[in-house]
Amino acid sequence: MQIEIQGRDAVKATGELLAIEGLQGSYEIIDETEKEGTLATIATIVGIIGGTITISEKLYKWSQKYQKSLSGSTDPKIEKVLIVSPSGKRLLLKDATVEQIQEILKN
Repeated sequence: MQIEIQGRDAVKATGELLAIEGLQGSYEIIDETEKEGTLATIATIVGIIGGTITISEKLYKWSQKYQKSLSGSTDPKIEKVLIVSPSGKRLLLKDATVEQIQEILKN
């Protein structure tokens, strides 16, 4: 599974994502950004330990933390988070529910 993160603090956010207990993976910084000053990373998740429900809840909380930084700031930290499952399904975390995150983690 891959998670694409775009925004000024993409590297920091990706580090926090991969620090979530139960996720194993790595990331790379990509230069293909649409806006100047915006970073993008691709995290590749190679293992989920502890069940998809627990990880889904942790991903949701992580996403909400960065969504809040968007709503109250004129200078967003993270602009976009996209999960791509191994089967090719895509989910934007902006308005995703825990259940939707869980469903994509199962695929």
